[in-house]
Amino acid sequence: MISRFERFSFAIFEISRHWHKIAADVMEEYGLKGPHVIYLIALRRAGGGITAARLCALCDRDKADVSRAITLMEKQGLVAREGENSYRALLSLTPKGIEAADHVCGLAQTAVELASRDITDEYRETFYESLESVAANLRKVSAEGLPE
Repeated sequence: MISRFERFSFAIFEISRHWHKIAADVMEEYGLKGPHVIYLIALRRAGGGITAARLCALCDRDKADVSRAITLMEKQGLVAREGENSYRALLSLTPKGIEAADHVCGLAQTAVELASRDITDEYRETFYESLESVAANLRKVSAEGLPE
């Protein structure tokens, strides 16, 4: 018999693996890797600009990873930096970056729609509420540790 833990873990790992492959395929067009999609989307959502420090917090990534991603995105002409201090400078998408982010968001939306095409709107809402609850509870357990 498969335990709840096994069922949950294997499903999450499979979703993650396939999502990362889809993201990698999409981002390759822009000379980026799959994990960079989160930065592109966060920068698009920020609109007028955001600091690298805020981007770290929003994406739950460390400073070094954000710095490498931003440097690469600048080289690709997707991101512009305003200011001298690289960590506190205001980052914003260039017109090319906005176009890329919109394209990637559209493809991500299509992927999510295809992935959930067999689920009714009612079940989909319940699923997302459940997933958000599991994420919040795991965040708390991760911060506080497992009870003894």
